[in-house]
Amino acid sequence: MADRPRRKPEDLRSHRWYGVDTLRAFGHRSRTLQIGYDRREFAGKPVIAIVNTWSDINPCHAHFRTRAEEVKRGIWQAGGFPVEIPALTLSENFQKPTTMMYRNLLAMETEEILRSYPADGCVLLGGCDKTVPALLMGAISMDLPTIFMPAGPMLRGNWRGQQLGSGSDVWKYHSELRAGNITQDDWHEIEEGIARSFGTCMTFGTASTMATIAEVLGFILPGGATIPSADSNHPRLASNSGRRIVEMVWEDLKPSDILSRKSFENAITVMMAGGGSTNAVVHIVAMARRAGIDIGLDDFDRLSRTTPVTLNLRPSGKYLMEDMFYAGGSRAFFEALGDLLHRDTPACTGRTLGEEIAGAPIHLPDVILTRDAPLEPEGGVAILRGNLAPDGAVIKTSAATPALLQHTGRAIVFDDYNALERRLDDPALDVDETCILVLRNSGPQGGPGMPEWGMMPLPRKLLQKGVRDMIRLSDARMSGTSYGTVVLHVAPESYVGGPLALVREGDMITLDVPNRVLRLEVDEAELERRRSAWKRPERRFERGYGELFSQHVQQADLGCDFDFLAKPGRNPEPEIH
Repeated sequence: MADRPRRKPEDLRSHRWYGVDTLRAFGHRSRTLQIGYDRREFAGKPVIAIVNTWSDINPCHAHFRTRAEEVKRGIWQAGGFPVEIPALTLSENFQKPTTMMYRNLLAMETEEILRSYPADGCVLLGGCDKTVPALLMGAISMDLPTIFMPAGPMLRGNWRGQQLGSGSDVWKYHSELRAGNITQDDWHEIEEGIARSFGTCMTFGTASTMATIAEVLGFILPGGATIPSADSNHPRLASNSGRRIVEMVWEDLKPSDILSRKSFENAITVMMAGGGSTNAVVHIVAMARRAGIDIGLDDFDRLSRTTPVTLNLRPSGKYLMEDMFYAGGSRAFFEALGDLLHRDTPACTGRTLGEEIAGAPIHLPDVILTRDAPLEPEGGVAILRGNLAPDGAVIKTSAATPALLQHTGRAIVFDDYNALERRLDDPALDVDETCILVLRNSGPQGGPGMPEWGMMPLPRKLLQKGVRDMIRLSDARMSGTSYGTVVLHVAPESYVGGPLALVREGDMITLDVPNRVLRLEVDEAELERRRSAWKRPERRFERGYGELFSQHVQQADLGCDFDFLAKPGRNPEPEIH
């Protein structure tokens, strides 16, 4: 990138709060002095908002109290004025019905924090799944200089000498527990060994997928997305981020200067090459739309066809994020993709992606693979369409059973997750491994919030027979740590009358991934009769955020953003009176 002209103190956004001779500016300065700061610490300096999603109930972010101080250290050193502002925490494990319901709330809060306070730039502290897109969506809409500081993956889990991966090994051993192959004591030992430090899931689930995407988009300092949370490089990343954001403010380097269609194509390519989380499809679309860039499901499928899976990480492969860090991290991963990436896209460093990754070596070639010898020849996620999903559905092919990718089976239908739990282990359930489990009313409005219910457990009687996978189909999402032949994000969702609402027990459904088809084998005349008889479910909410969410959330293929946030329009700077 060409050298950018440096701004002067009077060009700063915060100058309107601090630098003018008005009664209101007197109040701003006197109240800052009240906190205990000296005038020399803030006068004429960039104000950097540190948006911190730390909380006691978010284990992924447990270290952010400390990391915020380390970011501040870098900001002070670079001549900025740091202001830490807490924001909504999205704790994937604890928040119900799903953090996805609150992603847009955090995005709104982030945008309005940055708009309403005297921020010249921001460092966003996040990591747990929906936090990454939420913070970035808000920052993209506000368009101030932005750096993202990721939480980093936790240390590898351990059970009796075996390395455990969060999520992936939970599903694996829970199936063995239900099948009677491990004991309750074994299960408790796994529970105590699977999460050994603060930080996000150490598989290539949603958190690591989104961190890697944030880096290739240009928001994380090079290599930062894959540093383990407990590694000493991580606090150094925090301080370096603090130093760099001050320079970005003087350069006025904003998201709108960094993001482009090429940037988002890079994000999709990295997701596909990593065998990344299906959740990233929804989040990339939402972030791109905030930037005014039209990215749709067809872009994902086009790039999936030409992008091999080159990360040998769970749930698609063998290793964990700590191994990826030792193998060379995100820089080596990106460099090995060669010309599959647009290398001329800008980064928050002021240099291009290509300049930042040039020559990055792979140290463990069994972890980061090359395009010549990939884990899978095509990308990890495919987009399906057909009369059952006219607006699209997704499947994570890199974590599916190849023999099931072309299959026609009999539908076993559950109207909601409660019905699934009631019926699944009933010995009288007429189900075998050739059937297709169908869950509906689990989408953006039906869930509500599109919970991670898509990786349905298998019937106990099939587990006891040794079955470990079968086709599952829903309008829900699934954890990025999940695996199996699972079709997700069926759009439009059943709750609003999408074709999934019309499926009946015993109907035949065809899944044909090579041809990208998802079809209900029922003739159109019968479907029209069912459609005429369908009645929309009662409204779930009559007030509060739930009502706002229900009225304005878009469908999965549009990114599940609120319709009034996904569109361009005026949201003016505040007047200071």
